[in-house]
Amino acid sequence: MIWLASLAALLPFLAAFAGMLFGPSLTRVVRGVPGGGPGVLACAPLGVSAVLSAVVALVVWRDPGARTGTLALVDTGSVPIRVGLQVDGLSAVVGLMVCCVALAVQVYSLAYMRGDRRYSSYAAFISLFTSAMLLVVYAGDLLVLYAGWEVMGICSYFLIGHHWEERANSRAAVKAFLVTRLGDAGFLIGVIVLGVGAGTFQISGILARAGELPGSTVTAAALLLLAGVAGKSAQFPLHTWLPDAMAGPTPISALIHAATMVAAGVYVVARLYVVFLLTPGARTVLAVIAVISMVGAACAALAQDDLKRVLAYSTISQLAVMAAALAVGAESAAIFHLLTHGAFKALLFLAAGCVIVTAGSTMLAHYGGLRRGMPITFWSMTVGLAALAGVPPFSGWFSKDSVIEAAQHAAANGGEAAGAGRFAHAPLDAVAARPAAADGSKVWTYRLVEGLPGGVAWLVYLGLLVTVVLTAAYAMRTWLMTFFGEPRGAYEIREPSKLMSWTVAALAVPAAVLGFFGLGAPELRPHLGASLLSVLLLGLGAGAAFLVWNRDPALDPARALGPVRPAFARGFFVDEFYAVAIVRPVKALARYVVAFDRAGVDAAVVGTARGARGLARLLRVPQNGNPQTYLTGLLAGVVVIVAGVVLFL
Repeated sequence: MIWLASLAALLPFLAAFAGMLFGPSLTRVVRGVPGGGPGVLACAPLGVSAVLSAVVALVVWRDPGARTGTLALVDTGSVPIRVGLQVDGLSAVVGLMVCCVALAVQVYSLAYMRGDRRYSSYAAFISLFTSAMLLVVYAGDLLVLYAGWEVMGICSYFLIGHHWEERANSRAAVKAFLVTRLGDAGFLIGVIVLGVGAGTFQISGILARAGELPGSTVTAAALLLLAGVAGKSAQFPLHTWLPDAMAGPTPISALIHAATMVAAGVYVVARLYVVFLLTPGARTVLAVIAVISMVGAACAALAQDDLKRVLAYSTISQLAVMAAALAVGAESAAIFHLLTHGAFKALLFLAAGCVIVTAGSTMLAHYGGLRRGMPITFWSMTVGLAALAGVPPFSGWFSKDSVIEAAQHAAANGGEAAGAGRFAHAPLDAVAARPAAADGSKVWTYRLVEGLPGGVAWLVYLGLLVTVVLTAAYAMRTWLMTFFGEPRGAYEIREPSKLMSWTVAALAVPAAVLGFFGLGAPELRPHLGASLLSVLLLGLGAGAAFLVWNRDPALDPARALGPVRPAFARGFFVDEFYAVAIVRPVKALARYVVAFDRAGVDAAVVGTARGARGLARLLRVPQNGNPQTYLTGLLAGVVVIVAGVVLFL
């Protein structure tokens, strides 16, 4: 089992290595295949990895339980590092999702990036990115996980800035790199605090000993880890990089925003969920961040003019929904929404790519009436938007309903969790870990697990309800402005290449039916009260957007926002605030440092050099190369010495 997971993660890495070394030359060798040799190197290994990850998931589903394997043990002199993998139900299902989405992106890119002179490096970085994410998913040691975490960050920099000759792309890449690195600094410190406190970096060992650690250690580690989670999963206040990352190629947006990089933060919280169960303070912080992110990003999505930015803010909002589920104790619901979101958001971004290729623009105002000439894209994107909005019976309805139900339970019961996911069968007030004893029995480390404060639980619940309304409104607005009304462009309305449109159609299947797979778990089944309420709110948001649009289909429904629209469109001016509060002071400080370096440090160095040259000129006076001068000096010295001897002896 472990070797299958290892091979699934290794194959994309080997493909990336081969693509970077031999990709351009293979373009001339392999003909008749889209993308040539680099295309084969991009898709074939990922296809095998997808099959291997499916086998891993099937084996774990038939025989639940964790499998661990150590590839190497690094003795550091203090806390050892076990380079190994761990496969359980969580990692198996997320690994399968990562492979499937990455494969769809690679296949789609064969047509989308056709003719790009840097396609081989583009495909290689996608493979490396996928391998790094699989390392995060399957890692059995936190430092191994961190290695994959950082490789994803550098790959995202290169992929977002693929067309680096355009300044917007290079600026977006640098911004994404710097903002996520800021969060990663806290994440690394949190990993060290947790590993040193537990005496091991092995994830299973940390979960086993978490209940024995001092509360201050666990709380500090959890809060530091949340810094990295906020950066990678684009949560407030480190969310600003994600909308700007839309400057990169559309398939990269699908890869980063659906199943890989942004999902990593939520996945890590779920992976270390025992640590967060033991720290109500950290879960309170997570809950507040989630509410601000989900509502604020949904408002911003409602006012965007750019299709990709609508989907980007939607990603921030939906990731916050997962974070809210984790905050109220609904781990299973969070992972369920992570999976359904991976399906429908990858579908939406790739479908948006079809629209952009046809229209030659990312602006909603340039679309209209596309359903007539693009039926495959229309129906596929309809499925994706319905799943995003939570229309029953599409996948997003099932997962979002389970989150709302858990939040409702927490709010109604003073913040008490509805269940602790994998740990729900244990005493809810004493769950900490469940390592297996030597005889196979389960051993529990007890520590009181507190719920959220009642007011925070209600804040999460109400935030989710408001988010349902806003999501339905911006999904309906996007759908109407793209596919209905009169065409607003001078382009030919037609489907792009079959490779692109049929890849999108294939992704519409899991986006439509994935929710039914959650019916086997009681905590994931739809509940009548929450379902009726969410459907009513869905109708309210979608109906309002439709009524505004129907008054004049030629105008943007977002005009109804009135004077608040500029604030929504600019993301509540968070970037502008950062520019005033951080960027400008840092630039001013940098200018001062440069001036001090020039007038102080450089001046001292230059002055020393000038002084040395002046002294050298004085010392050169007697060293003029004239033998008569040397002889005269020698005789004068002898005379002085003789005179001194005569006078003083």
